[in-house]
Formats: sequence, C-alpha cells, structure tokens
Amino acid sequence: MNPVPVALPFTDRSEAGRRLAERVRPFAVNDPLVLALPRGGVPVGAELARRLDADFDVLVVRKIGLPGRPELGVGAIAEDGRVLYDDFALARMHVPRQALSDTVSAERDELDRRRRVYRGERPAPRIAGRDCVIVDDGVATGGTARAALRMVRQAGPAHLVLAVPVASPEAVELLHEEADALVVLSAPDNFRAVGEWYRDFDQLSDRHVTAIMAEYGRARSLGDDVTRTVRVRAGRTFLDGDLTVPAALRGAVVMAAEGGREDERWRAVAPVLQRAGYATLLLDSPTGRERSAEVGGATAEESGARLGAAVDWMRQATDTADRPLGVLASGEAAPAALVAAATRSRDVDAVVVCGGRIDLAEEGLSGVRAPTLILLEGGDSFARELGEWVRARLGGPTDLRTMAGEERAVGGPGRWRRVASEALEWFDRHLSPGGR
Repeated sequence: MNPVPVALPFTDRSEAGRRLAERVRPFAVNDPLVLALPRGGVPVGAELARRLDADFDVLVVRKIGLPGRPELGVGAIAEDGRVLYDDFALARMHVPRQALSDTVSAERDELDRRRRVYRGERPAPRIAGRDCVIVDDGVATGGTARAALRMVRQAGPAHLVLAVPVASPEAVELLHEEADALVVLSAPDNFRAVGEWYRDFDQLSDRHVTAIMAEYGRARSLGDDVTRTVRVRAGRTFLDGDLTVPAALRGAVVMAAEGGREDERWRAVAPVLQRAGYATLLLDSPTGRERSAEVGGATAEESGARLGAAVDWMRQATDTADRPLGVLASGEAAPAALVAAATRSRDVDAVVVCGGRIDLAEEGLSGVRAPTLILLEGGDSFARELGEWVRARLGGPTDLRTMAGEERAVGGPGRWRRVASEALEWFDRHLSPGGR
C-alpha cells in the first residue's frame, strides 16, 4: 500500500468513494462485493460499488469505547459476535477486560438493532470465493476495521481488500497484514480525526443508511447489462459467442481464448471490462477444432480472418459501431488477434495478447498500428526473446510485461486477475477519447 498525494479535504463522502474507485478496480475482479461499515462508510461504499458495478451491502461492526470516554476505542464487536480487544491499549491504561462488560453488552444490543434495521430479513451476502472490499470513510485507530477484516476472512473470500479515503499512519501499520490489499488515498502525518479531512462530514442517521441502500438496489435493477448469444459468419464457418452490452457504454472488446467462451477463467475477465463500461464479445476460439502443426488446425492468417470477421460484425451489427474497439486474446488465439489488427487497422484501436505463439503472425506484424500490450506467461529467456522479437516488428506503440509467481499458474486465480487488470488499464489508456 502506497498512499499518493491527493487534494484534501474531500468534498464529502460520495466524492471520496469516486476517488477510491480507480485505485480499487484492479482488486475487484472476481464477483466483487463491497461491504460498507455503517454509518459513515455507506455513502463512500455506495459510490465505490456503483463505479465498480459491484454488489453492495453493509457489514455491522461496533466500536467498544472506554467507559467515560466512548470516543476512545479499545476494542470492537463484529457482526458474527466476535469481540476483539485492544489489549495493548487496555494494559497501558490499566483497564481489565472485565471493566468493559457493560459496554460490550450495550454495543452488542446496538449491533443487533442496526443489523435488523439495515438488512431486515434479507440474508447476509455470500462472501466465499468473492473479491470483498471493506469500506469506511476513514480509519483512526484501526480497531473496528481489523474486526471487520477478521470476520470476513473467516468466510473465505477470494481476495480481501480494505479501502478507505484517509487513515492515520498508525492504523495503516496495524492493518497492512490483515488484508490482501490496503487502498488508502492519504495517510497524513498530522492526522487527528477522520472528520477533519472532509468539508462536509455531517452525522448520518439510520434513515440515511437505509435510503442509500434502497437507492443503490433500485439503480442496479434498472441498469443490468444485457447479454445475448450471437453467431458471427466468418467465411464458410460461424463463430458462436456471448455479447454483453453494459448500460453505460464506453467501448467494445472482442475476446478470444484457446479454451473458448466456456473457459471459466476467461469468462471471469469479461465482467471486469463490462463493469468499466466495455461491451464484450466473448467468442469460441477462432482457431478451429481440428489440430495442425501451426495454430490449432488453422494458420494464423486463417484464424485472423475469422477474428477479423467478428470485428466487422461488431462495427456493423451492434450498438458499439461508433465506439472505440479493442481485441483481447490468449494462447492459440493470440496470433490471430495480431493478424486481425493488421487487416482491420482502421477498426481496431488497441490490442492485448497473453501467451501463445505470437511469432506465427510474422507476416502481418508491421501492419499492426494499434497500441499493443504483450503479456508473457513465464519469465524464461525464450519467452521474453520471442516477445521482444514480435514487439520490434509491430507497427505501432507497444509494451511488454511479465506475469510472475502465482500469476503464471494455470488454473490459479492470479493469472486471470492480472490479465484482467492489465487489459483494463491498457484499454482505458488507449480506447478513451484522449488516448486515441
């Protein structure tokens, strides 16, 4: 976690959520869920979830204050009933845990009340296997956030993130080992209280919280993406695919992988692009089912012609006709993406290829004018030399990046998480009006 300089104070909590979104987006890949700590975290979390097109709910955690000094946190109670004490602070103040029993009982009652008000009969959201982002409007001591992180960790998330606009340096130090990622926009050395870093820091009521959650639910139900199965004619053959067009459309990406559209890892990449506003056409492999010594039963040129037909179809038969378009391909489909970009240079605005024998597209490399990102799946010298060889022959701007560690593991979540993050960053840079 590296806080970067940001303009302070924040206007309000909603603005803070908007500014968190781009920093959090790379970590919200796998069926993301944003969990806000009421009350102050709710407007921050709602705006963040809206920008990420993620599910949104509350996570009720109550601070345990010192008797007579309730603003001084010495522990927290999580929604699952777990009590987490700050034993270091208690020892420093010579306060035994037993002295907090009445406070703990009262806070437990308040936690149960808020849970009923905010969620009613609705069950708690599923956490297991999802990327979970815990959000608050700021962190002073870190005790409440730590209790929330430990509670969610017990439920088995795929990736656990804490995202806050501002935090004390001491809280950052306390929490950095509790989450898989810690996103903090600013950790000022002169931090005293969260409210000092907002122009508008009005106290929120339960009614504010329930209204924000209800409005988010209505917006989600009205703004669902539309997905349909399509068939694209490619010469004498057809390519089957799934076309998803988000309500807020920025551009389009044609996607092809050696495993086809049913590859679960590859299908996990598409929602990341959709949440960012890109329509996706997720295709069965354009390389053909039969095998050959070249590319999956078809030459790179033949496969590229099939993928090019999909680009033509996106330009002619969908609502994305006037939007910037990218191509994303992996494995055996990767050289086909380069061929398609060369033969459709007026239509393809950016390319990302991951792995595969991209050198098989040799004859068309100089015709690729679109900015092209090459992702290497291994760090061995041959793969890098091959990538550099291709890169030197491309006719437009290029970059080459290597995935390491878990990111190379076939079937591991790190691989598609990194592909999704890198692809989104590349498309955002080159498919936006200012980047074209």
